[in-house]
Amino acid sequence: MGRFLPERRLTNEDLEKMVDTTDEWIRTRTGIRERRVLEPGRGCSYMAIRAAQECLDRAGVAASEVDAIIVGTVTPDMFFPSTACLVQQGLGAEKAWGFDLSAGCSGFVFSLTTGAQMIESGRYDKVLVIGADVMSTIIDYTDRNTCVLFGDAAGAVLLEPCQEEDYGVLDFIQRVDGSGEPYLHMKAGGSRKPASLETVEAREHYVYQEGKRVFKFAVTGMADVSVRILEKNGLEGKDVTLFIPHQANLRIIEACAQRMGLAMDRVVVNIDRYANTTAATIPLCLYEAVVEKDALKKGDYLVMSAFGAGFTWGSVLVRWI
Repeated sequence: MGRFLPERRLTNEDLEKMVDTTDEWIRTRTGIRERRVLEPGRGCSYMAIRAAQECLDRAGVAASEVDAIIVGTVTPDMFFPSTACLVQQGLGAEKAWGFDLSAGCSGFVFSLTTGAQMIESGRYDKVLVIGADVMSTIIDYTDRNTCVLFGDAAGAVLLEPCQEEDYGVLDFIQRVDGSGEPYLHMKAGGSRKPASLETVEAREHYVYQEGKRVFKFAVTGMADVSVRILEKNGLEGKDVTLFIPHQANLRIIEACAQRMGLAMDRVVVNIDRYANTTAATIPLCLYEAVVEKDALKKGDYLVMSAFGAGFTWGSVLVRWI
């Protein structure tokens, strides 16, 4: 696995100077202290390539060996070509094909299970899965309700066939519900409402979110699939070594852990340092748990869960190898 974090830190104190908010208000409601912001003009592929290169270096795998690249993102460099194409070229992954997957904050979870099924098909040996978003490019920094929530980052994992039965990606549950569209979306810029002088002046190219409704759906959706994935596989909370939830809000994370019967010392949390990096939150947590803290041993059970725009949500059960 690999990651990329922009150098610039945007703290709550910095935001106090930009909008009508306070450090105390942000921390008590979200758990966030600071977030990273990519310098202008770099783009999503810049972060994705660097996270992917570290991932390949750690695995001892050459880019030329990669069969496919999946990039979970809602902030591609451009509509087309895909960010996966730009990553393929940037890495020199000459035989790889790939695509972008749009699932909001569930982007990494959806991409991971898609890549796992490609491996399981027997057609592929090495699939690079990346979650990357430059949320600062679609955030209105005059809107105090959204600008405090998001940051920029990228995380990557390399998937390969597991040689032992009952290890690796064991199961997943994934859902979408398009009725959530009014509550979390970007109003303009697509084919329904193309960019125009009017849409720019109306500030419709930024994230729009009805926080209370999204919070309610997220708590229920993430908790339900987190509990259900255990029940499906005859497991309980006590069997889980680590729970890696999407880092949207500390209260959502705590509610999910409580539903699963997990103490918070078995939940990976870094929202305080990086905020909500959309598709990058889970791989960032995975990197921290495995590379920095060596928190998973062979045979340990890991659950990853996310909720995002769409609405989209899902959980993945992994037995560490």
